[in-house]
Amino acid sequence: MVVAVALAGCVPVVVEEPVVGSCGAGALQGLVGQDAAVLQTMRFSQPVRVIRPGMAVTMDYSEGRLNIEVDGSEVISRVSCG
Repeated sequence: MVVAVALAGCVPVVVEEPVVGSCGAGALQGLVGQDAAVLQTMRFSQPVRVIRPGMAVTMDYSEGRLNIEVDGSEVISRVSCG
C-alpha cells in the first residue's frame, strides 16, 4: 500500500491552460462557471463556437475563433481561442 502511494506521487499531472490569444478569450474568463444561457444575451465580434459534450468539432486551429465549452450541466467550463 505504501509503494502505491509513493508511486502515485511520481505520475505527472498535465493541467491544460486555456488559450487566450487574439480572439478575446482572456477578457471572457469570467464566463467560466456561469450557466450557458448567458450566451443568449451576448454579442461577439469574432466567430464563436459553442462546444457541448459529444459534439463533433473540426480540429483546425483558427486564432481568431472563440471556443466556449459547455459541460453536461449546461455550465461554461472553458473559454479559449482556436
